[in-house]
Amino acid sequence: MRPSLPLLLLAVSIASAASGADWPQYRGPSAGGLDGSAPLPTNWDVATGKNIRWQTPIPGLAHASPIVHGDRVYVATAVKPGTSELKVGLYGDIESVKETEPHQWRLMALDKTSGRIVWDTVGHEGVPKVKRHTKASHCSSTPATDGKRIVAIFGSEGLFCFDIDGKLVWKKDLGPMDSGYFDVPSAQWGFASSPVIHDGKVVVQCDVQKGSFLATYDLADGKELWRTPRKDVPTWGTPTVVTAAGRTQVVVNGWHHIGGYDFATGAVLWKLDGGGDIPVPTPVFADGLIFLTSAHGKARPMRAIRPEATGDITPAEIGGTNAAIAWAHARQGNYMQTPLAVGGSLYGCLDLGLLTCFDTRTGAIRYSERLSKNGEGFTSSPVSDGRHLFFASELGNVYVVPADGKFSVVATNRMDGTVMSTPAIADKMLFYRTRDRLVAIGTR
Repeated sequence: MRPSLPLLLLAVSIASAASGADWPQYRGPSAGGLDGSAPLPTNWDVATGKNIRWQTPIPGLAHASPIVHGDRVYVATAVKPGTSELKVGLYGDIESVKETEPHQWRLMALDKTSGRIVWDTVGHEGVPKVKRHTKASHCSSTPATDGKRIVAIFGSEGLFCFDIDGKLVWKKDLGPMDSGYFDVPSAQWGFASSPVIHDGKVVVQCDVQKGSFLATYDLADGKELWRTPRKDVPTWGTPTVVTAAGRTQVVVNGWHHIGGYDFATGAVLWKLDGGGDIPVPTPVFADGLIFLTSAHGKARPMRAIRPEATGDITPAEIGGTNAAIAWAHARQGNYMQTPLAVGGSLYGCLDLGLLTCFDTRTGAIRYSERLSKNGEGFTSSPVSDGRHLFFASELGNVYVVPADGKFSVVATNRMDGTVMSTPAIADKMLFYRTRDRLVAIGTR
């Protein structure tokens, strides 16, 4: 009996993601959110220890995701005296939190097997230069590593590079990373775009109120290699490096300037205008297409872009297609979460928990269902082991969904704490950061 096309695509997807055990940046290799090298447990219990390898307290307030390389797990955090206020849930308050206490921006290394803290380095200490949103933190950018160096953006405090022993190698002042609502500049929400390492270079996207830019730096010494100015509103997405169609490009999300830039020079390759006016999700490259979404304001598109796109590819209508846009939906995008492509399906989840599954090739909608009926918010982006998808609500409920294009919730697991950051996968383990700890989940 011949296997069905969805099963074949799932097998190919799992095989392609099974080559490495590291999770070196936000959402893992190429920001794909996928490691199909081994199945992960679908059930665990933090309280009883079922399928819990270890739990390690992490000080401070931060939404930076954990990353993994070799036998180390790295996590960044911002620590101040006392407890930081954090307001989660579904609400539209644009207010900021001003904190005048000195903070310590730290990078920590933990042993992957035991959770023991190997080192804890203070990269910077001082009063935050900008305010943050009531749901945000002063350390929301995920570090990145090549196994020899670790880079971290500590917001307006700068770009920092450490060696594997936690020693500061170099740092760069990126200027004031004043991110917030473009229509009310006084509403500062905190910076969140994460650095990416590719071919010995560090890529940073700094879309802020004034002086936005995309740039690359030499990982060895921090030398700026190129800087391209950008004219757009503040954004919170991480750039994605895409090698396809005979070129390597840096793809970024935005409102007025979604686009691709030449990795070697920073030259604009293609540009797309229009979408949500508070862009958060990171571009995803899978099945030969670049998937982009944003969902705040009047427009809520989900789009699939061909990597060979050139010039201004903006269609006449927000849901339109052309030679560069393979397919598009004007009102099916998502706001906070980065989509996930597995086995020929693209999964996008709204911040209120509405999960939509698309065919990656055609854009046809396979289903659109709610993960939860409890009125929970969803900020953490999903990840997958190629067999299941893991969606964490802000309240710490992790919903497990099959990665076969058919909807069901096969398990719900409580993390016993708020979850705002995206988990990591490595060595048959799932690493979740909660409000005050890092939890390693794996079959015991």
